[in-house]
Amino acid sequence: MKKISVDIEYCQAHGRCYALFPDLFDAQEDGTAVVKGDGELPDSIDPADVTGSCPEAAITVG
Repeated sequence: MKKISVDIEYCQAHGRCYALFPDLFDAQEDGTAVVKGDGELPDSIDPADVTGSCPEAAITVG
């Protein structure tokens, strides 16, 4: 499986990632995103959909 990561320096707390993928992301107290669990992206989810959910390009899948 591929791993998801969030670059907190670029995250602007838009909330789209955790609104669209609540099983993968959560919000920290300041609204910035955090990856849930071990950060593994299920095969059933297209990595482009996840990375495309962030207008700041703070999410990477690798």
